[in-house]
This record gives sequence, structure tokens and C-alpha cells, in this order.
Amino acid sequence: MSEHYFTADPGSAGPRRELRLTLGGHEVLLHTAGGTFSPERLDAGTSVLLREAAAPPATGTFLDLGCGWGPIALDLALRSPGATVWAVDVNERARALTAENAAAAGVGDRVRVSAPEDVPVDVAFDRLWSNPPIRVGKAVLHGMLEQWLPRLAPDGEAWLVVQKHLGSDSLQRWVEEHDGVLAPFGCERAATGRGYRVLKVARR
Repeated sequence: MSEHYFTADPGSAGPRRELRLTLGGHEVLLHTAGGTFSPERLDAGTSVLLREAAAPPATGTFLDLGCGWGPIALDLALRSPGATVWAVDVNERARALTAENAAAAGVGDRVRVSAPEDVPVDVAFDRLWSNPPIRVGKAVLHGMLEQWLPRLAPDGEAWLVVQKHLGSDSLQRWVEEHDGVLAPFGCERAATGRGYRVLKVARR
């Protein structure tokens, strides 16, 4: 079986790389490694999300769903000095890199790195930002959203970035037309850039 960035325990070591990025208005030096999502550079979709999503509040509880090596979680933590950011990923190596990068960026005390099953069930999120793993397939992706979107606080918002040709419009319709746990939520296209859609999900 081929190995993917959504493998829980990637076996291939892969080279470590250094990336110097500007996140949350701060220049940071981060590390990435093979077996994680986009280890060579900041992914174009993530870049669009960070540029186009509405600025998060200064305080609150946030979620980076599918954190990879941590750019979204770190951007949120650096923008919002009073916030706690949960960085969630199934990939053990990605979680280790996120924890390392959060410490290096000076926000390790506010970024809680976790496997999905280890997030306490009573935690609600004021913001959920994600570049979701579209290539896991619709069934897995839909299951992720059905699990995590209902955990938004009453006034919470989710901001998702999805490539247009990988089904952003169909995902928007699926959320809008969902008659199950996502029925209370609406989904709108908030921005478009570089072939990506940024979708905003919130309670109607």
C-alpha cells in the first residue's frame, strides 16, 4: 500500500527541511519532513486560506483540523494571543513537527497538539480552520466534517479551503443540503483565489 500524509504512522523517514515563513505577522523558522502534507513549501491552498479567512478574534478556542506540520495552527496562535489552538492530525509525525514548530515560534504553551480521539468531547470551538484532506475520499471527508462541525460554539465559524477542481462546489452543496447533523449549518463561498474556494460554515 502506498504511504500518504494521512497515514497515522508514516514509515519512511524522509529528509527534514527548514522553511522560513511569515505567519500571523511574524517571521518564523519551521521544520518539515517527508510523510507529511506539503513538506517542501507552504501549500497554495493553505496560503489562500490564511490570506482570505476573516481575522479570528483575539481570544477563544480554535481548531486546526488536519494540522500537518502546523502552519495554520501557528498562524492562528500568533494572530490571537489570548487563544488556545487545538492542532489535530491523525499523522504522528505531523503532530510531532507541529509541537516542535509551535515551541520554536513561542506559542507552544497555547497550541495543544492532539490525535483526533484525544480531544475532550466537551471542548467547543469558536473557529475551525482547515485545508481538509480531500484525497482521502468523500466518505472519509464527509465523516470528518460531520464529526467536527457540530462542535462549533453557537457563534462559531469554520473556514475551509478546497481546490475547485477537487470538488469545492459539490462540498458546499453537500453541507447546504445536509439533512442530518449538519442541517443547522449554512455554507457560503467567501473567497476564490488560485483555483481554490474558501468556504465559510456557520449556523443559520
